[in-house]
Amino acid sequence: MRDNPTAQALYDVTVVGGGPAGLSAAIALGRSRRSVLVIDAGRPRNAPAAGAHNVLSRDGIPPRELLALGRTEAVGYGVEIVDGEVTTARQQDGVFEIATATGPSVRSRRVLLAGGLVDELPDIPGLAERWGTTVLHCPYCHGWEVRDQMIGILATTGMSAHQALLFRQLSDKITFFTHTAGDPEPEQAEQFRALGISVVAGVVDHLDGTGSMLDGVTLTDGRTIPVDALVVGPRFRARTELYEQLGGQPAEHPHGVLIPTDPGGRTDIGGVYAVGNASDLSASVAPAAGAGVLAGGMINADLIAEDTRRAVEAMREE
Repeated sequence: MRDNPTAQALYDVTVVGGGPAGLSAAIALGRSRRSVLVIDAGRPRNAPAAGAHNVLSRDGIPPRELLALGRTEAVGYGVEIVDGEVTTARQQDGVFEIATATGPSVRSRRVLLAGGLVDELPDIPGLAERWGTTVLHCPYCHGWEVRDQMIGILATTGMSAHQALLFRQLSDKITFFTHTAGDPEPEQAEQFRALGISVVAGVVDHLDGTGSMLDGVTLTDGRTIPVDALVVGPRFRARTELYEQLGGQPAEHPHGVLIPTDPGGRTDIGGVYAVGNASDLSASVAPAAGAGVLAGGMINADLIAEDTRRAVEAMREE
């Protein structure tokens, strides 16, 4: 893995982002003998987590170890990978020019945006530093690890009640903190009573504990409620800067902002694709990787169509 891109006249594809989606797309393209450059800023969203789950045959693997294995596989198919931050992207005469903070610009025929998203967390002391360990949001990613524990639900949106029901499947010690979302709706309150979910009214002031460990939640009125884990609902903001530079318009989503695509990852901008959390805010590791393979195939088909058209035109001119 190099610090700067290799000087090359024109890559078939530049992949911005070296997570499961970007690497899976790069491997699919590399196996189709495409020249591929992956530029990775090294900011995996799940880095704080001890393990990635629901990954067939690799359940619980540390996220960075999974990416290291993926890089090795991609390089084996001729994919080039560099570490760096992409700063600008532009298109001219059907060719994309991608510039990094430290290296030279690179040119490619297609661009795949796989930079993921940023979790915008509630501004509560003690919360951000526990994100991905004892502060969670996804029962499928982290729920098993906190089963049977005292789990708190921090209500910030209308979906918080749904989170409470999901985590109730994993533990019978669920506490719902109304926080800024207000009291549950009558139907939700009835469901909570039926399932034994406790409701604590009031705004959360800070989290208590040592290091990543969580001992409890303290409210603004001074009450401290013991919990072992806290579930929150972040706002998910896809990294859309490059897409916007290329002329794209991000799409609002009930839970954040994303890059709109068709099922194969194609955006409204010709030659620009997006995959993973950049275009699917709910995608975990396995779905993101699968979407990457699909997008890689779609990009390859797109390039084949272009190559074939050019070959036919050249033959006719002979």
